[in-house]
Amino acid sequence: MPEAALMLQDAAPDRAPGALLGVAPHESDAAAGSRAVVPAGVLSVCTVLPEDRLTSAELAVRLGVSEEWIVARTGIRERRRARPEERLSDYAARAGAAALQAAGVDAADLDLVIVATLSQDELTPNAAPLVAHALGARRAGAFDVGAACTAFLTALAQATAQIECGRATHALVVGADFVTRIVDWDDRRSAPLFADGAGAVVLGAGGGTRGRIGPIVLGADGSHARTLFATLGERKIRMDGPEVFRHAVARMGDVTLEAVARAGLSLQQIDLFVFHQANARITRALRERLGIEPERVVDCIEMFGNASAATLPVGLAAAQADGRLFTGARVALAAFGAGFTWGGAVVEWGDVPRG
Repeated sequence: MPEAALMLQDAAPDRAPGALLGVAPHESDAAAGSRAVVPAGVLSVCTVLPEDRLTSAELAVRLGVSEEWIVARTGIRERRRARPEERLSDYAARAGAAALQAAGVDAADLDLVIVATLSQDELTPNAAPLVAHALGARRAGAFDVGAACTAFLTALAQATAQIECGRATHALVVGADFVTRIVDWDDRRSAPLFADGAGAVVLGAGGGTRGRIGPIVLGADGSHARTLFATLGERKIRMDGPEVFRHAVARMGDVTLEAVARAGLSLQQIDLFVFHQANARITRALRERLGIEPERVVDCIEMFGNASAATLPVGLAAAQADGRLFTGARVALAAFGAGFTWGGAVVEWGDVPRG
């Protein structure tokens, strides 16, 4: 998508909500004046997680290692796991319904439903049409986005662009994955990492106390397609852990810097960093690489695990619950996934009700 015409500029000391709207520097005054851009904002965030938990102590027995061996390498003590009879589309719909209720938006008013996932229930149809139907979003377009762990951010970019250009007024973006269904439970290199869950945001017109979504930067490098993958035939995740670690830290670090720079801000002006919860060691290395204090970085993987496309909304919801998201907060998002794919964004948080 084109670089967002919304640029978060340095705010006045009082940082009044809505004072951060600008125009991308490469646009001429005439071009900027002739094009009306509607700022998009996040109106709500909600999550729905499976009740069942698989602890690292339980998994350690199967893998022939200790609980602390797993925790030291992943930072995960337990991960949520859906039951065999449960459907991803049902979880996505429940997360969407909760987000709509929190935002005060009727499903009938949705123009777009996007589900970010790599683990939809069937090869076809996509999850999004099922979710739209379950919610009663009868006039919404609906499709899935598959960009692995970057999928939620990719879907957010698509929905934001639709609102900015006036093609949509309200959009629902859901990140939902049941990754445990494609895990090799005998592979100690990957099995301890993955989890299940769903999270959703409602997007609408931003500005003022509604906040706004600033620049979103996306990237990809298909030359690493066999570094982290799962084939249709085997349906098991395979990865080169050290190589994934190295690229995840480098790519998320670089894209965070790029998104923040495009927003006209410095890292010191970001209130909160929400990174894809891939592995606690990756989050720590990324924080150290960027020189960010721990209290400004969301780290919630210990009790949730890596639920792929769901981790960004889960991280946002966790930060909202602990009070680190406030009206006017500047939030940097970043994700990295198979493909390789990666992305970064800067969001001005609005007066978002707790889901």
